[in-house]
Amino acid sequence: MTTHTGPDTHGLRRRWAATAAAAGADRDPAPYADRLLAAWAEPQRRYHTTAHLADVLARIDVLAAHAADPTAVELAAWFHDAVYRPDRSENEERSAALAERALPELGVGPARTAEVARLVRLTVTHDPAPGDTNGEALCDADLAVLAGDPDNPDDPAAYAAYAAAVRAEYAFVPDEAFRAGRAAVLRQLLALPRLFRTPYGAAHWEAPARRNLATELATLT
Repeated sequence: MTTHTGPDTHGLRRRWAATAAAAGADRDPAPYADRLLAAWAEPQRRYHTTAHLADVLARIDVLAAHAADPTAVELAAWFHDAVYRPDRSENEERSAALAERALPELGVGPARTAEVARLVRLTVTHDPAPGDTNGEALCDADLAVLAGDPDNPDDPAAYAAYAAAVRAEYAFVPDEAFRAGRAAVLRQLLALPRLFRTPYGAAHWEAPARRNLATELATLT
């Protein structure tokens, strides 16, 4: 699973164009891809990068059959961290607002635009309601990194690279404060009855993710 190296941006541009067309866009999608990819490549990012975007989209491919509107889920993936500052708490709200401005300009209809914005806001909690198949697919795809490398779940390198990238994004936070804050996040995740809501995520990602979280928590405490 890529974390530090950049993915094929040409492939991401092609994917964006296909997703925009599936969503009914009637304007040239290329300028929107330019702006989104530039946002995902901002220098303050170490984990929330184009590599993370590519990973989430790859996981959505695995989970697409579960979602009621896979196109809305894909669009939400593109926007869910489009605005990201590690020292701010309103990133998801600002990302959702960006989707609400950009998608109508692109020609996406109001119902799907509203669904995309709702899904982006859902990534604050990663807690979709029962039966929210779009929310389940997006949240599972976003959290799949917790399971490490899905093709080699017994290799700790992928999760270690993720944890190191998260620490790098918060380099401005002193070590003691970071350890305390990160440990609280890990405990909160481990206390959830289920990390993953889709059948695939529950079967393939739940156990390795919990193992990785517990291991990181042990190193922090």
